[in-house]
Amino acid sequence: MAKQKIMMGFCLLFAAICSSVSSDEWKATVVKRIDALVGSCVVVPCSFSHTGGNLPSSRLRGIWHEKNDKKSNIYQEDNTLIKDSFKGRTRLVGELGKNNCTLEITEVKDHDNGPFCFRAELVLTENNDPTKDKYSFVEDCVELYMLTEPPKPTVIKPKTATQGEAYTVTCSVIHTCPTHVPKLTWNLDSTKVIVHHKDIKHGNWETQSILTFIPEEKDDNSEITCTAEFNGVLKSPETFTLHVKRVENYNHIIIPSVVGIGTTVAFVLVCIFMTKKYKKRIEELQSRDGSMWNRLSRMSRRSIWSRFSRRPKGDIVDFGHSQPKSYNYKEDPDEGDDYINTADLNIYGNI
Repeated sequence: MAKQKIMMGFCLLFAAICSSVSSDEWKATVVKRIDALVGSCVVVPCSFSHTGGNLPSSRLRGIWHEKNDKKSNIYQEDNTLIKDSFKGRTRLVGELGKNNCTLEITEVKDHDNGPFCFRAELVLTENNDPTKDKYSFVEDCVELYMLTEPPKPTVIKPKTATQGEAYTVTCSVIHTCPTHVPKLTWNLDSTKVIVHHKDIKHGNWETQSILTFIPEEKDDNSEITCTAEFNGVLKSPETFTLHVKRVENYNHIIIPSVVGIGTTVAFVLVCIFMTKKYKKRIEELQSRDGSMWNRLSRMSRRSIWSRFSRRPKGDIVDFGHSQPKSYNYKEDPDEGDDYINTADLNIYGNI
């Protein structure tokens, strides 16, 4: 029984050792093909494992080289060992101590096709000389597909906008350079713009700009443009025509009507107020004017009739004389001191 327990423990220990060895083998995961915009930049995702276990970045050296020539380096820590056409244009953006071998290439040339492969070396801390533990992952290399024109943004929008209601448009562009993301801009002045960046895998990234604004009637048939500006000052615009659905309103009728009614009501209220305030004064003026008019009217009628309608009392005209005879008319004593002298009233002729 004791021998069986010892044998079983030995088997478990052997399995653990074998498992540890197998987990520390040389492996690399590199995207096989990726788009690269000429004049811009590209980032090649890469991860790897090695037999040295968990080592710091100082104990690891990463190299990128051409597949057909391991000495034709496009990236190396020692700049003097880099191919002239790639000097100053490549760098590792991944951390080797975390098994990240991601490579960035800037100012992409139309001859940067590849394929390019990653090589890992374990080095001694003392003199930084490589050990015998090194490996080139020539079976896992990347090829660059050259794009001579920047990709156009994709615009997602509702078919029609409604006047006075929020309208949201999404502009997005796919790229392969997350270290220098494209900048998306609009030809509209709006503070309501939201920008997102997300990894859509296999070395492709998406930059997204979401614009929200309130369209007005004047915006109908206007052009809205989303422009993507890539690293290297490369631009690509996408334009669409905005169609705004008008909302019928009767403000041109309602507002003047309300103003007219309000003015009329205000005028009537002012009149009522003034009438109440000066009602007694008006009544006094009307009463005074009426009495004065009545007195003037009576005096005028009495004076006229008394002057021209009354006949003299006791005077007889003698028609026997050839000369006219004059007559004097005198007002009644109660009429005051006014007299009418009729000496100038001569009657001529015979009856």
